[in-house]
Amino acid sequence: MNRTTVQDAVTKCPPGEELTLAGWVRTVRASKGGFSFLALNDGSCLANIQIVADGKLSNYDAIAKLPTGSSVVVRGQLVASQGKGQRVEVQAGQIDIVGLADAEKFPIQQKHHSMEFLRTVAHLRGRTNTFGAVWRIRSAVSWAIHEFFQKNGFVYTHTPIITASDCEGAGELFRVSTLDLLNLPRDEKGGLDFDKDFFARATYLTVSGQLEAETLACALGKVYTFGPTFRAENSNTPRHLAEFWMVEPEVAFNDLRDNADLAEAFLKHIFRHVLEHCRADMEFFNERIDNTVIATLEGIVASDFERLTYTQAMEILTKADKTWEFPPAWGRDLQTEHERFLTEQTFKKPVIVTDYPSTIKPFYMRLSDDGKTVAAMDVLVPKIGEIIGGSQREERLDVLERRMRQSNLDPANYWWYVDLRRYGSVPHAGFGLGLERTVQFVTGMANIRDVIPFPRTPRLAEF
Repeated sequence: MNRTTVQDAVTKCPPGEELTLAGWVRTVRASKGGFSFLALNDGSCLANIQIVADGKLSNYDAIAKLPTGSSVVVRGQLVASQGKGQRVEVQAGQIDIVGLADAEKFPIQQKHHSMEFLRTVAHLRGRTNTFGAVWRIRSAVSWAIHEFFQKNGFVYTHTPIITASDCEGAGELFRVSTLDLLNLPRDEKGGLDFDKDFFARATYLTVSGQLEAETLACALGKVYTFGPTFRAENSNTPRHLAEFWMVEPEVAFNDLRDNADLAEAFLKHIFRHVLEHCRADMEFFNERIDNTVIATLEGIVASDFERLTYTQAMEILTKADKTWEFPPAWGRDLQTEHERFLTEQTFKKPVIVTDYPSTIKPFYMRLSDDGKTVAAMDVLVPKIGEIIGGSQREERLDVLERRMRQSNLDPANYWWYVDLRRYGSVPHAGFGLGLERTVQFVTGMANIRDVIPFPRTPRLAEF
C-alpha cells in the first residue's frame, strides 16, 4: 500500500493532494448535517488528522459507529481545514474498516489512565499520546547515538549476550543453562556438573559488553557496542530494570581526559538532535510531564561541563549546610542526593567527577599513582544524577592481575582479556550510557518502566 503518514499529511502535503492514510480511530463525532468526523492517528506523530466522512459513503452507518481503537484505511483528498488548530483535513472518498475494536473491552479510552494501569496493558499503551511520544523519542535518541559514532569514525560492533565473564564483579547475573532443573547432574564433590551443560561451563546473560569491546578497540581503534544487558538485581525502584540497553564506546590510546571530552560531546549531540527533530513530542512532555525538560536540555547543550575530582566533590559535600539521608564521606560512593546537589545547587550544570577511590570501583579501572584512586569518571546531570559512568582502563599487566585477585577474580578465567596487556598494550578508555535512563531524563518520565516498551523487573516478565 502506497500510503502517506499522518505526520507528512499535517506538515508537508499541499491541499488538493489525493492520498491514502491508514491508522487507528481515536474518536468519532457525528454531526447533524449527515457527516461524521474521525480523529485518526497512525503513530507517526503526536497529532491526529481529521477525516470528514460524508453520509453518502456506502458504509457510512458502520463508520459513524466505529469504536475507539478500530483500524481503517482512508482514501480521499487533503483540503484546507475549516476548524481551528489544524492546517488540513481529509475529505474521504472511501473508508475501509480493517479491524473493529471491541467497544466494551478495549482498555484505552479517551480519558485519563494512570501509568500503573497502562503498564498492565503494555501491548496497547503505545496508542496513547504519552507512550507514542516516548517510543518516538526513544527511537530518535537511538538514531542520534549511531549518528554520533558513525560520523566520528567509530566501528559498530556486536559483543556477546551470553558470557562467562562478570565484568562488574557484583555477582548479579542471570544464569544461562540447558540443564534439567528437576534432575541436575552432580560432580564427584556434589557440585553442579557443568560439563553436562550446553557450554560445558557456567554461563550468564551479560551485564556489559565492555571487556569484549576493549579487545576490539585494541584492533580497530574506535568501537562502540549498543545492545541489551541484564542485571539480576532484586530492586523494585523507579530507577532499575533487569533488562536494559547500554551504549559502550571504547577508544584505544585515549586517557581519562579524552574520555570526558568524548562523553560531553556525545551527550550534547543526543540532546541537540532531540530538540531539533522531536519538537512536538518535546513540547508535549514539557506541557504534560515536566515543564523544565526543554530548558534543561537547552542548558546542557549550551554549557561547558564542570570537572572536578571525587576528593574535591567530597570537600564541597561535607562542608555543605545540609542534612543528608546518606552522609558523604571520603571512601563512600556518591548517592543521587549528592550528585543532584552538585549539579543543581553547586554548579547548576552537568558535572564530571573523576578519580574515585579504588575500593569502590571495579578491577579494570586504571590505578592512579597515589595507589588510592582510579582513573574513573561519572557524568552527572540535573534531576537524575549519574547518566554516564566510565574510566581509563588498566593497561599494565601486573597491576591488572593484582587488582583482579583483590576482587576475588582468577586472571586465568579472563586469560583473553589479560592477553591484551601482553601483546601491544596501549592506554584505552571508554564509558557506558544507559538508553532507558537517557530517555527518562529527556522526557521527564518518573519511572524507568515507562521508557521501555516491555519492562523486565523482579516478578514481572509479562508480554
